[in-house]
Amino acid sequence: MRRWVKVSLVVAVVLGVGGKVAEPSVRDWVLARNACGGALPRDAVEQLSPEDSHLKAEESQQIDGLGSYSCSLTMEGDEVHDERLVVMQAFTRRDDQDREFMTAVSNEEFSPQAPVPDGLPGFIDKFGTIQLLLPCPDLGKDADGRQRKLLVHTRTGRDANYGVPGAVYRTAVSLANSASKTLGCGAKPLKAPKGEPVPVDPQDSDDRPAPVSLSKARDTGCGWVTRAGLSKSRDWRVTVGTNDAAPMGYCDLSVGREEESGAGGKGMYFVALYGDWSNRLTAGRDKGERRSMTASARCGGEAAHFALAASDDIPGVGETMKRRMLKEFAQDQTRRRGCSGLRLSF
Repeated sequence: MRRWVKVSLVVAVVLGVGGKVAEPSVRDWVLARNACGGALPRDAVEQLSPEDSHLKAEESQQIDGLGSYSCSLTMEGDEVHDERLVVMQAFTRRDDQDREFMTAVSNEEFSPQAPVPDGLPGFIDKFGTIQLLLPCPDLGKDADGRQRKLLVHTRTGRDANYGVPGAVYRTAVSLANSASKTLGCGAKPLKAPKGEPVPVDPQDSDDRPAPVSLSKARDTGCGWVTRAGLSKSRDWRVTVGTNDAAPMGYCDLSVGREEESGAGGKGMYFVALYGDWSNRLTAGRDKGERRSMTASARCGGEAAHFALAASDDIPGVGETMKRRMLKEFAQDQTRRRGCSGLRLSF
């Protein structure tokens, strides 16, 4: 990958006769430095930029009345290549946040998602966007008495170089911390995980966490499944999608050959959704062949919902066992989050 010019310059030096930019590498350096108020880690930008590419423009917009802030850094592109390198949007209004969550988790099905590393308060949605949700102590509470929060979503273009572990997370965390300052949120600064790869497309099974055996799931956020009484004679596999700081998470159990597992196969998908936005999701939804049953609780002063979408004909797993497993999943989640008032809706 080409190295950028890293020298101390004033912007005026970049312009030559007639206002034309002198050197593409110098322009890259200036755009990367100025983008998103200077919040982008320049080494991460360089690592994300495809070989032999050059930056095109940077834009930002802050609307105080709407409590929103956005910024982007684009590359020179064409009809084939995606010009976006990094796009960030941040929202402090609850309506905007609810809209984003409801888009990430549709009413028709429990949409694919991927977890971010433990400690980061977020997840990766079905579009491959990193969503981070931070409390805003400096913004106080809203009209309903709930702590106001900041939702920051960061997305890189499909042509960005994902091959450098940690670059995308360093970018997302830096932008979230910057958005918190810009919008007066006052959130405690996040720390970027080291060397963590980012799934490109959670809807692609190759980009979701790899399923593991029951025994290997014991010390994970889905460890409760090892105590659920599942038959050891069957090849149960667990995909762990939990993070105790995230607004949503899941434990996906599948059985049988690999080609039978996953969405549409024989299995059980347990999902936890945190926040009053989840009240709009109704019980009894279908997900392909999977029927859903739900539970609810109060977590951090807001609603939490737990649901199971399961195949109808799993050998050795009847409706009674499904209900018991959903109860155990909900109990485990509420214990981890310090929730109360668990209610089962079946």
